[in-house]
Amino acid sequence: MPELPEVETVRRGLAPAMEGARISAVTTRRADLRFPLPLDLARSLTGRTITSIGRRAKYLLIETEGAPLLISHLGMSGSFRIEQMEGAITPGQFHHARGKDEKHDHVVFDLKHADGRGYRVVYNDPRRFGFMLFADEERMHPMLSALGVEPTGNAFDGAMLADLLRGKNTPLKSALLDQRLIAGLGNIYVSEALWRAGISPLRTAGSIVPKRVAAGSRPDRLAQAIRAVIAEAIEAGGSSLRDHRQADGSLGYFQHSFAVYDREGQPCQHPECKGTVQRIVQAGRSTFYCSQCQR
Repeated sequence: MPELPEVETVRRGLAPAMEGARISAVTTRRADLRFPLPLDLARSLTGRTITSIGRRAKYLLIETEGAPLLISHLGMSGSFRIEQMEGAITPGQFHHARGKDEKHDHVVFDLKHADGRGYRVVYNDPRRFGFMLFADEERMHPMLSALGVEPTGNAFDGAMLADLLRGKNTPLKSALLDQRLIAGLGNIYVSEALWRAGISPLRTAGSIVPKRVAAGSRPDRLAQAIRAVIAEAIEAGGSSLRDHRQADGSLGYFQHSFAVYDREGQPCQHPECKGTVQRIVQAGRSTFYCSQCQR
């Protein structure tokens, strides 16, 4: 699954082509992806102008004038390809090349800008685990309403993180991956943030919360590490793991900065630490950490 930085990279790649464009046609080449496509997808969007391309956690939010909010998730292998006169580009950061076989092109948006620019944005998804759904009249959907705080928001700090984790006996890493608490965090960046903060993933969530959250306390260090690792990954264009490619078709390079993820048996990169990166399995997911400096 793409993580928050990958989805944000896709959003940024789509925005120049889609924001402000009038949708001249929508073509659906199958009835369903992970879920059935909205029956009125083409009718609702054709002729509408796209006002913004947003993101909430790992979901893309396509806003149009006078139409329901369109929610899109890339699933395991989904990508958007932008076709224009200069050639095609694919927004996102993916390790393996995204699908170009037209038999996996499932939804096509034909777009026209007021200045004459025209684009075709194609959703391609070989595994069909992504989806597109409309929100209701209140521009909400159960997939969005249950989400927790955004880790990139200005309010996310040590005090907020402490409030979210206080009293919880679940493993710390599991709590950080709980989308009802913090929206958009995934396995890769949680491992990286815990290493940066020097906190063991074996701790329970509540055990890192002191009576008073001060600068340099575990929640403060972890909140700062989460914000930093996500910001750096977005700047680098995502992790380039598995199938995720950015809007211009290029691959991300944040994976070259991984300190622990997928580095089992390699020396810890903290200065003066003599430890070795270990791999354990928590809730069916690989966790990478250094037992010497993460406490």
